[in-house]
Amino acid sequence: MERITAVYPGTFDPVTNGHLDIVARSAGLFHQVVVAVLRNTHKTPLFSVAERVEMIRTAAGGWPNVEVEAFEGLLVDYARRKGAKIIVRGIRAVSDYEYELQMASMNRRLNPELETIFMIPAEPYSYLSSGLVKEICLLGGSLHGLVPEDVERRLCCRPAPTSPAKGL
Repeated sequence: MERITAVYPGTFDPVTNGHLDIVARSAGLFHQVVVAVLRNTHKTPLFSVAERVEMIRTAAGGWPNVEVEAFEGLLVDYARRKGAKIIVRGIRAVSDYEYELQMASMNRRLNPELETIFMIPAEPYSYLSSGLVKEICLLGGSLHGLVPEDVERRLCCRPAPTSPAKGL
């Protein structure tokens, strides 16, 4: 059987247990999973790329077929360099699907040999996003069960962002 490499790209600012659910299930389906942390110049992340890579490596250390690294540029070019045939994307709601469908269609146009697979996170994480995690932290709520313990510690030690909370 052919060895299949999948790329799971994202900003992961920070990585959540929902992300890790997708990583775990992908690791069970593919020979190699590359968690690709995007250097996105259009966003101002809370954590540096190096910190995000380190947090994911710590959390995903139990899966021997999972690799974590940063990337920039077109995802299809990165996937080609990694020898990947699959892009894994998590979707939580219809709004995610509309955006992800557009991205998957464009990626297929740029590289017809690259397939996108959508995965729905386990029910306890179906509502979870990095943005919500940061907002809960900013408002002093508990992050228990939402992020790995290492991420929770790092978030609690971080100074609060200057932008106002949306009011959870």
